[in-house]
Amino acid sequence: MVSQALMLDAEKGELVKAPARIGKKGLSEAKDLGALKSHSEAERRRRERINSHLATLRGLVPCAEKMDKATLLAAVISEIKDLKKNALEACEGLLVPMDDDEVKVETFFDESEGGALYFKASICCDYRPELLSDIRNAIEVLPLKMMNAEISTLGSRLKTEFVFTDRRNKNGLEDADQAIQLLTDSIHQTLKSVLEKGSASPEYSPWTTLSNKRMRVNFL
Repeated sequence: MVSQALMLDAEKGELVKAPARIGKKGLSEAKDLGALKSHSEAERRRRERINSHLATLRGLVPCAEKMDKATLLAAVISEIKDLKKNALEACEGLLVPMDDDEVKVETFFDESEGGALYFKASICCDYRPELLSDIRNAIEVLPLKMMNAEISTLGSRLKTEFVFTDRRNKNGLEDADQAIQLLTDSIHQTLKSVLEKGSASPEYSPWTTLSNKRMRVNFL
């Protein structure tokens, strides 16, 4: 509702109409109209962004020009799965951190060195500030000599691979099979304790959005 009143004009010395004032109801309606316009503008921009991203996806997926949105998204998901599978195959044998927390222990003999016994061990998990010092403190107690160590990172993931050796060859071990299994268990338990420490303390991993990772342990 609009109301008007008279006021004294000091210069003219006469009464004139005062500027129109908007009542409470009119002010509320004006605010509602402004909010509606703002919402409509935001919705229009949102639709434009969605359509722009969909157009980008159509350019990445073969024969996607006539696909509806649901079919397009399904095709993109399938394409991403294929790319991930290809990436895993391409990384086979390389020191690349994967999504799963993992400990692996392998044993092999080097016949060129008289049957020297070697252990290849790796640990893959999220990085945390204390991780490297925890690994170092853990492996120092192993009754083995470290021959090599490599570290690889990918985002917040870290994979560390070690090669240990027993100074005795397989012929110098009493009950070789049992001794090798005991050493393998010792390496496994040592690295697993490092993995469990990180899993039990999510606050150690500020870079990851997942507090709990799947844990996988392999004996080869």
